[in-house]
Amino acid sequence: MRLADLPTPALVLDRAALLRNLRMMAGSVSRHGVTLRPHLKTAKSIDVAMLAAPGFGPITVSTLAEARYLAEAGFRDQIYAVGIVPAKLDAVAALNAKGADVKVITDDLEAARAVAAHPGRIRALIEIDTGAGRGGLTPDDETVPAIASALGSRFAGVLTHGGHSYAGRSVEEIRQVAENERAGIVRAAERLRAAGNEVAIVSMGSSPSVLNAASLAGVTEVRAGVYMFGDLMQVQLHTQPLEDVAVSVLASVIGRRPAQNRLLIDAGALALSKDRGTQTMAKDYGFGLVVDLAGRPVFGDAIVTRTYQEHGVVESDRPLPFDALPVGARVRVLPNHSCHTAAAHPHYHVVDGASDEVVAVWPRVNYW
Repeated sequence: MRLADLPTPALVLDRAALLRNLRMMAGSVSRHGVTLRPHLKTAKSIDVAMLAAPGFGPITVSTLAEARYLAEAGFRDQIYAVGIVPAKLDAVAALNAKGADVKVITDDLEAARAVAAHPGRIRALIEIDTGAGRGGLTPDDETVPAIASALGSRFAGVLTHGGHSYAGRSVEEIRQVAENERAGIVRAAERLRAAGNEVAIVSMGSSPSVLNAASLAGVTEVRAGVYMFGDLMQVQLHTQPLEDVAVSVLASVIGRRPAQNRLLIDAGALALSKDRGTQTMAKDYGFGLVVDLAGRPVFGDAIVTRTYQEHGVVESDRPLPFDALPVGARVRVLPNHSCHTAAAHPHYHVVDGASDEVVAVWPRVNYW
């Protein structure tokens, strides 16, 4: 099967680029001597997990659907990295009763008490906010030791996410975010140890902060996910080159407007997402960059500038080759944010490098 044989829109994964990205992250983590716990929230795929966490190594998940799907495949050591609610504890306990070790996270004292009181085998980490401003308590918050005390023997460690690394606009800025993240989570762990708690896991991470960290002293593991596929945001954050963006959306040309130097494709908001993550970056890629079937940017800065539910409007900084792009011609769109783009699709059509041969179809798990 060739890409030209697929119905569009369709999700394409370049296995060669994926492997390069995995080697890049493994090398970066190796020099720090810490454990990599890949986050499968982007890939949501057993086939990708087998490459990213060989030997059924530790992983991170973002939904219970992922946790169940990956535990059944043999990935037992998991962190479910979304604040736990008591109503989900039975589902976690059921997975653990079958041999998994799915750990949960919380920044709430009452939720910690619910974990401790649950009859199932469940451990929890305390979520620490080191600057992202999403979930978590600050390292010096007095509730942190109270949560550890409430968890008792269920306490597994501390965790933070450096999501604010995406606001960095230079390697130096991202490196400083990474250091603040490291220092904050280590400080929280040290406070808890000083209070007599064993802190087995000290976990931090985002793709930019892990890849740019100068030191990971005091950290036991790092979590990252989008590095596997990359996207146009990662390109602008200098974590990978454009040719290593491993995921794209195959689309067909459905309309041509030579007078306006404009194309219409059948990949719109649902196939690409409406993420505008590059809008505040040095280069705004709209809703994605259009490349040829081999993944090459031969059309210049051919950007999806507008999306409708099933339509994408493509405009370029150079004359588009309309003779080579008749209605029905296939192109690929590199995403702004691969996590969001992949979420609309049920599986990956796997190619290897510049070849347009589909060598495999890998399913993914969606929903919650």
